[in-house]
Amino acid sequence: MPSVNLRHSVRAIILDDENRVLLCRHAIPQSAGGAVWATAGGQIEPGETPLAALRRELHEEVGLVLRTDPPHVWHQEVVGPGYAAGHDGVINDYFLVRTAKFTPRGSLSDEQLAAENIRGLKWWYLQEVASYAGVDLFSPRDLATPLTALITSRLPARPVRLGL
Repeated sequence: MPSVNLRHSVRAIILDDENRVLLCRHAIPQSAGGAVWATAGGQIEPGETPLAALRRELHEEVGLVLRTDPPHVWHQEVVGPGYAAGHDGVINDYFLVRTAKFTPRGSLSDEQLAAENIRGLKWWYLQEVASYAGVDLFSPRDLATPLTALITSRLPARPVRLGL
């Protein structure tokens, strides 16, 4: 069986005191259609631990500094073309970050964010995610379902496996 080259990334489900989730709008030039709204985060660099990568990505993208280690709540593996350039798919490990409301502004310039295909940041209420009828997608596609469980239930004992 041929080896599969997956991009391993960390992501933060950032929830504020109103249970709004902070999402980044990714406009991928090679994809057809709209953009993808996803949680902040990115690839784990060689030699980096997942939590070190999460801290770096949150500082760069949204300007959030983690004071504690957040719980690992979701795990996603997607194999297929088109999910990460130069890779056969992705592994995303999601961590829950609770924070007070803040205006996101990371250390990266607008040009640097654009180079990473990030075209905007927005706080979303759960109901806005659940009822969204626009052309953009969410990642994971059914974000509202696991997000509802995360907001209304206790933290999972181990990371919940997500689909596409």
